[in-house]
Amino acid sequence: MNAIYLLPVNLYGPRDNFNPDSSHVIPALIRKCVEARRRGDSEIMLWGDGSPTREFLYVADAAEAIVAAAESYDGADPVNIGSGEEISIRDLADKIALLTAFTGRIAWDRTKPNGQPRRCLDVNRAQHEFGFRAHTNLDAGLKAVVDWYLATCGTLSR
Repeated sequence: MNAIYLLPVNLYGPRDNFNPDSSHVIPALIRKCVEARRRGDSEIMLWGDGSPTREFLYVADAAEAIVAAAESYDGADPVNIGSGEEISIRDLADKIALLTAFTGRIAWDRTKPNGQPRRCLDVNRAQHEFGFRAHTNLDAGLKAVVDWYLATCGTLSR
């Protein structure tokens, strides 16, 4: 059996899991900000201190990478699939608050864990082996997800 081994970073996009009990950081922050704005809350509380960094990849870019790899990669080595850019959770929360028009304070509960300090992959092999480079920058991807959430699940008009 001919197979390839792809390792994607944290994926995000429309139709993500926005359940507060099981969602990942981007959909959780979007929902938290939208609901706080709807209720008129002056603050949201997030875990840790916001310093850990993460790398994210928009789902359409991930799909493109998978197709490109399946069509033209025949190597045995694993390949990281990502954007090659990292952002702190603090900066991510600020971006999402801005996109959702949440103007309250973002507070950090330092008694809660930060998680792994850094997650960012070397994505050079994907570029070299099958020409993959992510096209969707984080700002555009986040805007698309926030717009989808507000149109589909949110109760705020923009």
